[in-house]
Amino acid sequence: MPNELFDLEGEVAVVTGGTRGIGLAIAQAFADAGAAVVPTSRSEDAVDAAVEDVRDRGADSLASPVDVADEDDITTLFDRVESELGGADIVVNNAGFNPDDALGKPEDVSADAFDSVMDVNLRGAFLCSKHAAERLHESGGSVINVASVGGMVGLPRQHPYVASKHGLVGLTRSLALDWAPTVRVNAVAPGYVSTDLTEGLEANDRLRQSIIDRTPIDRFAEPEEIAAPVLFLASDAASFVTGSCLTVDGGWTAQ
Repeated sequence: MPNELFDLEGEVAVVTGGTRGIGLAIAQAFADAGAAVVPTSRSEDAVDAAVEDVRDRGADSLASPVDVADEDDITTLFDRVESELGGADIVVNNAGFNPDDALGKPEDVSADAFDSVMDVNLRGAFLCSKHAAERLHESGGSVINVASVGGMVGLPRQHPYVASKHGLVGLTRSLALDWAPTVRVNAVAPGYVSTDLTEGLEANDRLRQSIIDRTPIDRFAEPEEIAAPVLFLASDAASFVTGSCLTVDGGWTAQ
């Protein structure tokens, strides 16, 4: 297959939660493929560091800290991308979290904790897609949502997170139907990935082993192993793929 199919030269990609872990690996992969990349997070320092990384790879970028739960922030982001880089051709909705106060038995999780997870993981993805829509239709662009194995199966004691990721998979499919044929919308569903967010899990021998025992490939993924499928979905190599959720989980959901 010609390498040109994976070339993103001339494209502009926004990657929410793009300053660490999976999001940073996606931003780096897109920059290496020739795209201008806008990695976002709430932290100005983290955004500045990620933007410097992208520029060191020869790609254009801009620094725009964003809270995806704040629609005004999202509007400002896409206005800046339009005015300074010509508009977003690719949107990767990767921002997400699973805070301690949202873990546990359902009767112990507050409504506020539930809402905070949904606001970032699901509502934020919807709003980013919505505010990029006009440009995406003009350019024939692409949206990739970073879901989770928790969007395909249940996970105990992670009820808001699982609900948000199931919702994200559903949102992917409904957006794909409404926006075809001009905009492709897909998702990836990673398994457990070695990042700073999973350091606590990996440091706990019992929890780490329980996860590996459920993973036929017998290890955690590296962030780059999630970035590569996202690059595929954003590229012309996936030109006939929309409404799909690609599991990148080491076999977790095959069982």
